[in-house]
Amino acid sequence: MARIFSGIQPSGSLHIGNYLGAVKNWVELQHKYESFFCIVDYHAITVPYEPADLRARTADMALSLLAAGLDPSKCTLFVQSMVPEHTELAWIFNTLTPLGELERQTQFKEKASREESVPAGLLNYPVLQAADILLYRAELVPVGEDQLQHLELSRDIARKWNARFGAGFFQEPKALLTPTRRIMGLDGQAKMSKSLGNTVDLLEEPASIWEKLKPAVTDPARVRRTDPGTPEVCNIYHLHKALSPAATVEHVAVQCRTAGWGCIDCKKVLHESMEKELAPIRARAKEIAANPKKMKDDLAAGAAHARTEAQKTMREVKNKMGLT
Repeated sequence: MARIFSGIQPSGSLHIGNYLGAVKNWVELQHKYESFFCIVDYHAITVPYEPADLRARTADMALSLLAAGLDPSKCTLFVQSMVPEHTELAWIFNTLTPLGELERQTQFKEKASREESVPAGLLNYPVLQAADILLYRAELVPVGEDQLQHLELSRDIARKWNARFGAGFFQEPKALLTPTRRIMGLDGQAKMSKSLGNTVDLLEEPASIWEKLKPAVTDPARVRRTDPGTPEVCNIYHLHKALSPAATVEHVAVQCRTAGWGCIDCKKVLHESMEKELAPIRARAKEIAANPKKMKDDLAAGAAHARTEAQKTMREVKNKMGLT
């Protein structure tokens, strides 16, 4: 089986944007590939944080991933900081990566523009990302389109290291594009993000989800109930495409274009589709939360397996580089 690697920051429990954009796909991929999935807590410390909060968010993310369907018997699920070889390889890659390449990264420029004092970790973030992937010599990386630039840097770092120390040692990882495009937030203005307050949490209760859906932005052309709309410009319609059966999606589009439904009717049907998808996940989460020791043991076992593979890579890397 080909090997894949992907990571997710510990932002707490998953929201449906994370789930639909990445994790639902991981659940399917774990049966097709040798899969390494990582909660990347080192990546999360480039911004101010409280240690107790980070620890809680990491545990909540692990719970959500397991509830969403990641199976420790089918994949390797672990926390990044439990495998110190990630940062060891990142330092090695920092010695090979030109400063200009890092300064040209789109995400760095966007994030740095919002900071009064830019931490070096923000600049070196994609180098650690390259180390995450190449440490396991992954062949494929499930990513969205917004991560392609970082993945190309990983490929470039692999080429640079191979050229100096060992031709062909690191494979140049290829993108495995996520089938679901980015999910817009309920405000209809930006990608779903907890920092923007436009999310629906994966483990959220139905009544709370409905309170969020009711005021969610729809097609701006539908000012009155009788105004026909254009479903393609409505973020509620795109959530239907991700969560509702194909026949329902088609029916929603017709009802929108003909003003057969009001937006609140459309949201009620979406809420039903969400509940069918999310209710089993909430039930699994309650089972997992009732046995925290098993989750802790699963993460420890995942880290042990990941570290075994990481140490193999580092032994060869250090030998080829003349390091002890």
